[in-house]
Amino acid sequence: MLTTCFRHLLFSSTSALLSPSLKKKSLVFCSDIDGLLKELRIAHEPNEWRLFVEASKLSLKAVFLNNGNELPSIPVAHAVYMKETYHNVKQLLEMINCSQYGWQICADLKVVSQLMSLQLRYTKYCCFLCL
Repeated sequence: MLTTCFRHLLFSSTSALLSPSLKKKSLVFCSDIDGLLKELRIAHEPNEWRLFVEASKLSLKAVFLNNGNELPSIPVAHAVYMKETYHNVKQLLEMINCSQYGWQICADLKVVSQLMSLQLRYTKYCCFLCL
């Protein structure tokens, strides 16, 4: 069994430890992608895989997709009750060591604009260069 798949509990820094209003955000992820694919008997070549990141109002997901769709999709991270913010998406990518492998990231335009630090509320001028 893989020992590198974790359940990570994140606590709000503004909440007291024993406060009844303490909100937990849970994140389940696998930090050893090579070990996961080895366990599934799949060869890992980073240029043959892409990472799909999906964010909604209350959850984040990261799934591996094979470039030729010859192999099944492999979920590598799932976060419940984490809003779609730059900090949360960045934290999810850091937990699965995304920068180590250099995968291409696939996502919807909202996640892409979050990762590029563009403003999200006004779609007419999403960046200062478009004014």
